[in-house]
Amino acid sequence: MLKRTLQKTVEEVSKSFPVLLITGPRQVGKTTLLEMIADKKRKYVTLDDLEQRKLAKTDPAMFLQVNQPPLIIDEIQYAPELFSYIKMYVDTTKKAGAFWLTGSQKFQLMKNITETLAGRVAILDLLGFSYQEKIKGVNGADDIPFLPTIEWVETKRNKKAKALNVNEIYELIYQGSFPKIVTDKNISRDIFYKSYIQTYIERDVKDLTKIGNEIAFYNFLVAMAARTGQLINYSDIARDVDVDIKTAKSWASILEASGLIKFLQPYHNNITKRIIKTPKMYFLDTGLCAYLTGWDSPKTLEAGAMNGAILETYVFAEILKSYWNNGKEPNIYFYRDKDQKEIDFVFETNGKLYPVEVKKTATPSLANIKSFSVLESLKKPIGEGAVICLYKDLFPLNRNVNIIPINYI
Repeated sequence: MLKRTLQKTVEEVSKSFPVLLITGPRQVGKTTLLEMIADKKRKYVTLDDLEQRKLAKTDPAMFLQVNQPPLIIDEIQYAPELFSYIKMYVDTTKKAGAFWLTGSQKFQLMKNITETLAGRVAILDLLGFSYQEKIKGVNGADDIPFLPTIEWVETKRNKKAKALNVNEIYELIYQGSFPKIVTDKNISRDIFYKSYIQTYIERDVKDLTKIGNEIAFYNFLVAMAARTGQLINYSDIARDVDVDIKTAKSWASILEASGLIKFLQPYHNNITKRIIKTPKMYFLDTGLCAYLTGWDSPKTLEAGAMNGAILETYVFAEILKSYWNNGKEPNIYFYRDKDQKEIDFVFETNGKLYPVEVKKTATPSLANIKSFSVLESLKKPIGEGAVICLYKDLFPLNRNVNIIPINYI
């Protein structure tokens, strides 16, 4: 198996927190990561096992007698009854690293954890393989969170990456990042994603809500995938799927709860009233997104109507992984105002704003960053900016903005 960047953070937080929780979509490698790190003393139990789940729910005290720490409990969301007993155990023993938990339904888990394990649990997020993890392989990636500062650029310059052309980039986008797809060359991509969606609807979705019409939910999933990288418009989606707006919002929260999508909020402050308040939505695996929207090859995806949106989606997911894989959360937004001025991503760090554009071009120009100047009206210091694109190498576009190849993220 490829080594995960998050391993270092898991090992560090387990020295100080009694409970560790890793959340993320199904089949991104949460359990595999923990089993790779665990020593022989740490037992593994999955609550996908119905006998174990029944015991955990009906007699959690007995469950912890039978399965004593140090312990990995997989899919902990199936037995929230365990949290109070885990709390009693860690408060009594004071042992760091006693429980390693995984879960695929973050919102449900967070509600239970904040009520019972606040201050005792470290919560980490995991997605599929990042590009850096793919190319570093079994040796492991030691990548750092993306921020287009001089320091980040110089770090990357010292670790010069192999240039990728447009075809190679869209092959990565089309493939996606699920470990099974990346590491098993014999698996059928289409069969994998078809099975993944069936399992997702049958298990996670039915756990989170009672859906009367699975076909309508699948159509909703497709409609959302077709809108990746766009402002979310529930009225349009509800009309296309033939459900009401309340249902569309509820189903979107399910997709977010199970780690398939993420909403990106617009940047705004109290200075201007002209900034649009609607969030954008991104799928967190471009392979799944491409499958749902019916593209049958990287070539057709690259030439199709979604080529720009899915490229931006890929970059967003890679940026997010660079933070989550280091146990951090990015302060990332987008900017759009009523004058149609837009910046794909705006980072706010240490009081500074860092603008970033994503462009499907190998010849970026100053025209690509013309909207960066709107940030001056926000009356905040502006740091370095970037154009992330298909150029072959790191290169300054001007004194404050760098060209960054997509494969450097």
